[in-house]
Amino acid sequence: MIKSGLNKSDEEVVDLLIDMGLSRKTAKTLTYLSQVGETQSRNIEKFTELRQPEVSTAIKDLKSRGWIKKRDIKKEGKGRPIHAYSLTIPLNTAIKNIVTSKKSEIERIEANIKRLKELTK
Repeated sequence: MIKSGLNKSDEEVVDLLIDMGLSRKTAKTLTYLSQVGETQSRNIEKFTELRQPEVSTAIKDLKSRGWIKKRDIKKEGKGRPIHAYSLTIPLNTAIKNIVTSKKSEIERIEANIKRLKELTK
């Protein structure tokens, strides 16, 4: 299924993911993939309005998080295979991972603030 792009609700999800620390390109790619299942990078470019280098960077980020997988599609004859991408986890699980990470970050910052107050009395 090829979706025609991100709708207003999807864009709000993207904005919230950006506020939680994801880059714009990663947030758009993650949101789009959650809507379409498996797709090729050219569809990600087209329907998220990202340029090819931005999609490549987003894919690399999502791969490093373990949230995306790549499948090679052989072309007829010679040439490089086409890559298809899909999420390895549901969007809600990715969001839970981000929330857990942010909570840990908040706890670390609060501990640092407490320790700074103790040291500067």
